[in-house]
Order: sequence, then structure tokens, then C-alpha cells
Amino acid sequence: MPPEIVLSTASFFPDTELAFRMAAECGYDGVEVMVNHDRHSQSPEAVRALTDRFGVRIRAVHVPCLVVSQHVWGWNPEVKLRRSVDMARAIGAGIGVVHPPFRWQRGYAEDFRDLVLQLDSPNGGGPRVTVENMFTVEALGRRVDPYRWNDDAAFSGFPVLTLDTSHAGAARQDLLELHASMGDRVHHLHLSDSTATRGDEHLPPGTGGLPLTELAQAMLARSFGGVVVIEVGFGRLPEGSRTSAARDSLEYARVAFGS
Repeated sequence: MPPEIVLSTASFFPDTELAFRMAAECGYDGVEVMVNHDRHSQSPEAVRALTDRFGVRIRAVHVPCLVVSQHVWGWNPEVKLRRSVDMARAIGAGIGVVHPPFRWQRGYAEDFRDLVLQLDSPNGGGPRVTVENMFTVEALGRRVDPYRWNDDAAFSGFPVLTLDTSHAGAARQDLLELHASMGDRVHHLHLSDSTATRGDEHLPPGTGGLPLTELAQAMLARSFGGVVVIEVGFGRLPEGSRTSAARDSLEYARVAFGS
């Protein structure tokens, strides 16, 4: 079967309710909830209420591990990962998404791989815990890598992964080579475009320079059975164009993946 195409609530960050409404209006197959400082994203009860209201299923939960959400659910990153996995299990979402640790999170970084392996549920009973590829950033005229594990682009120590196409563009990585190195461990896809010139852009698919159609073909050739998540910065677009951009991005993904 072709993969489901869902909308990340991060696309309308931080407005979780708006993302659910847009997913319903545009006909997405579900949502990925990015936990953030919006109370609508922070509990099983809150997101179930949005599911009931808009009729949209929740397919994944993203840990609040952005720089701007470091304070959400406290400051302990292990607690936040565990709580996100618990939330995914409680609402029946089959996927958890987590970024690798920041380099300053030394204790968490040392235990991160073992923690992911402990929380991952390959045989059912809970979500798969996927680790997402990240990128370097520009600082004072040079590129700085703020994340642990980025020196291993394939994340070879982890059984299942989330491939983020915009992050690959921001890292100046060859997207098709990165996918090939990750292989069948790509369980989840964050789909957006990038010019690979201005950091982490999350552009609508087809508006940048990434080989997204070729990536879809490569993934289908590997019998990809995961979820395709549109994670585009629609909230940064002019208000009058957001709905059409969300619909166009869904259609792009449906055509590319035969969904």
C-alpha cells in the first residue's frame, strides 16, 4: 500500500489547533503532533479533543526538543523523551520522533542510544522511536555542529530513523546519498524543500532544489511502508496563500508516492 500523507503541526507552529483544522480541510490522512508550549499539544486529553473535533488521526508525536521548546515539560531531556513515548502510546500513535542531543547535554548524550533502544517498540505495544537527522548552523562566519551523532550521517547505531529533507539541505548533504546510507531504517519522512543556501528552510515541495521526486522513487523501490509528513513552514507564508500551499504540498506528495 502507498504511504499515508500527514501534516506536521509544526507547519503552523505553535498553533496546534490550526494545524488540525488545516489537515481536515485539505484532506490529509492524519497529523504528527509537535509538542510545544501550546497547551493543545501537551497532553493525551488535549490532542484527543482535537481529534474528536476535527476527525483527524494522530500518527506520530514529536518530542519537544527544539531550542525554543527546551522549557516545555521541564528541562530534563530524558523525561521529555519518555513522556512523549508515553503520550504516543496513550493516543495510539505508532511513531515517536526525537532529535539527537545537543552537545551541551552531556549526560543525556552519553545515555541517548541506550535510552532510544530501551523505549523503542519493534514488536508492538508502543511506538517506534525514530531519531531524526539534523544539520550544522552558521555562527560568527563559520559552520558549527551543535548536535551529537551528526558525525555519523547514517545514524548507524539506531534501528529506525526519521529522514528530514530540509535538514539534509541545510547540512549541504546529498539527499539521495543520505537516504541510501540510511537504507531500510528510514521509517518516517519529513518532506519539504530547500535551496540549500539559507539554513533550515522547510519550503513547500517543488519550490526548492532538492530531488524529492527521485527520493520518493528510491524509497518506493525499497518498499517504504512508513509515513510521509509534510513539514513546511506554512505559518511563514502570507495568510491568503497558506491553505492553497497546504493543498498543493499534499497533492505533490500524493503524486510522488502514488498515494
